[in-house]
Amino acid sequence: MTVTGQRCSRVCFPRGLLARWRGMRAVAAIALLCAALGGCTGEQFQKGYILPPGALEQIPIGASQDQVLIVMGTPSTVATLNGEVFYYISQRSERPIAFMNQRLVDQRVIAIYFDKNRQVQRLANYGLQDGRIFDFISRTTPTSGQELSYLTPLFKLLSFN
Repeated sequence: MTVTGQRCSRVCFPRGLLARWRGMRAVAAIALLCAALGGCTGEQFQKGYILPPGALEQIPIGASQDQVLIVMGTPSTVATLNGEVFYYISQRSERPIAFMNQRLVDQRVIAIYFDKNRQVQRLANYGLQDGRIFDFISRTTPTSGQELSYLTPLFKLLSFN
């Protein structure tokens, strides 16, 4: 097929159709590139307990254990040494690019301490701050010696100082 004044060794298309075809190929290539790069975006992972907003404010000192269970739900683990403690454990990590290792962003342990009457004695929100355990409620870092064990008086008795 020949068009007047133009020789073609292959099939000739009108100029508008050829320009549209090139534009559609460019759009398809950009869409394919965006789809391929979209699969490489980062991800965030939440493991364990997810703290509802305002949940800790609903638990005053002296609240019952049943009230804590209604507000917070079932704890991740329970300790029964010197009263009872409910622990709610969570961890948040992210992966900036697909197929890379996860990086720990935040780790929290919410501890609710009860007295012998099953009333809230103390709340603590422990997390990692600069690699050390940190209580976000009282803003203190626990140090050794604050909590005495049952062996401490025995060791003091046996020491010759």
